[in-house]
Amino acid sequence: MQNEAIWKELKTLLGPQALIQSQEELDAHSYDIWPAAIKWKMQGKQPYAPEVIIRPINAGQISHILKWASSRSVPVTPWGLGSSVTGAPLPMRGGIVLDMSAMNRILVLDETNLLVKAQAGILGIELERRLNEHGYTLNHSPQSLDRSSPGGWVSTRAMGQFSSRYGGIEDLTVAYTIILPTGESVATQFAPRAAVGPDLRHIFMGAEGTLGVISDVTMKIFPLPEKRLFESIAFTNIQAGLNVMRKIMRFGLRPFLVRYYDPDEARHAMQDENFERSVMFLGFEGLEQVAQAEFSAAKTIWESEGGMALGPAPVETWMERRFDFSAIENLLAQNGGLAETIEIAHFWDAILDIYTHLKKSLAPYADEVLGHFSHVYPQGTSLYIILLGQTSNDAEAEARIMKIWETAMQICLDQGAAISHHHGIGIARLPYIRQELQSGFTILERMKAVLDPANIMNPGKLGFS
Repeated sequence: MQNEAIWKELKTLLGPQALIQSQEELDAHSYDIWPAAIKWKMQGKQPYAPEVIIRPINAGQISHILKWASSRSVPVTPWGLGSSVTGAPLPMRGGIVLDMSAMNRILVLDETNLLVKAQAGILGIELERRLNEHGYTLNHSPQSLDRSSPGGWVSTRAMGQFSSRYGGIEDLTVAYTIILPTGESVATQFAPRAAVGPDLRHIFMGAEGTLGVISDVTMKIFPLPEKRLFESIAFTNIQAGLNVMRKIMRFGLRPFLVRYYDPDEARHAMQDENFERSVMFLGFEGLEQVAQAEFSAAKTIWESEGGMALGPAPVETWMERRFDFSAIENLLAQNGGLAETIEIAHFWDAILDIYTHLKKSLAPYADEVLGHFSHVYPQGTSLYIILLGQTSNDAEAEARIMKIWETAMQICLDQGAAISHHHGIGIARLPYIRQELQSGFTILERMKAVLDPANIMNPGKLGFS
């Protein structure tokens, strides 16, 4: 904890109105939407809290703050819009939370080169709406689009629901500006593609605010599609649907939407309690002739694996409610309510085994254990395991959430799966990152030592002390 003299010094530097210390604001920045954090809040527990909130309005102000903080060894934790589900923006060492929400302007819309440059704190869905007005889209569409920002997407290596065609944030980001802990401003190379040394964009992607603060992001944009085609397809066994996903990617088709639900989650996806099969949601888009051709090729594939088309309506309904997180939020808001989502990734030859193992091993901790596969690649796919249940009280729910993480992460480590596909590390996966990265963690440690010698940036995260 810092003494009051430190904050007086900072007020002199920035002006007295720049520092926010109301209890309401401090409390609001002590919890993200990780279910464990929600349960802490409901129990009146506050394990991580900032001492000061600052909402910078430009990159210059961020630079002054970080340079000062480095000279005084004051912790700084960047806060996008607080939508992390793993505890990534929670200030483990107190200090300053740098709330980026006031940096919310679109800086450049380049329709010739199909680029948009925006400040890091702009609300994702607002950026998307503004682009739609001009006939464009980001094609980055996480479920958190209405509560997350470009700075957060880059910091956590985020992924959207249309990634099977358009890729993750690492594919959609052209350049960005980052303010280093020393106060220096660094812009990554601005080009369609370059071979001028290592691609420096990737140094800070996924660093979760431990190496600096992203101030603006330049992303690709796309014309709104001429045509969209949807289909829902039922399968009598899970392997058949996995075969379809694998073949679609193997043969070079580019669906913008691929989601494959096991029978337990299919009942939720289809909004039909009596539905008993696994179901795949598929979507193709683009020029009408191309979309039709890809759809036709996919149809041949799913029919060869015994898939039965159910029509586009279930997918169209899902598209309308795909940002709705209320079922999870309402369950967590109940005393003892339990909900958790864990996303991992593995290769095609191992994904069914780890799905089966996770479903069986996690069943004792929840009333429902749901699973779906999405974000597909020629080499493999991500897997979501969603747990829903009711316990006797919030303390028990919290304990179960932590046991769920311990169990799931150990299974992933034992079976060689990636412990996170796109939700990042935060606090939830913190105990497992060194074991996951093994000797590669040495590189992270050395980058941290060079870029943040005072260790002020989000200390405690990504396995750093």
